[in-house]
Amino acid sequence: MTLLVTVFAAVIVTAIWYSDKVRDMNLSLLMYLFWGASIMWFVDAIMEYAELGAKYFAPSGTDMLNDLFLGLSVVALALIVWAISLMIRDPRGTIRKKTGNR
Repeated sequence: MTLLVTVFAAVIVTAIWYSDKVRDMNLSLLMYLFWGASIMWFVDAIMEYAELGAKYFAPSGTDMLNDLFLGLSVVALALIVWAISLMIRDPRGTIRKKTGNR
């Protein structure tokens, strides 16, 4: 589930990244975070399959729910990192306008 959640997030952000309207919103950072997490979970899946064999494809409901929560937590953490990066860069000057700094 962690792999699926991060791959879906990576694909969605990559599709949005191709839009010309949001190029200044630093979506490349978010895209790389999601693809990096996807690669990490893919390697984890390969190693777990090597350890468990066919049992890997029959997880319990509890394991699937835990993996779902972990995947959503990774997505939330990546969104937080991206939001902080966006506030620091302030590409559209929104924070500077609100605080009066030019």
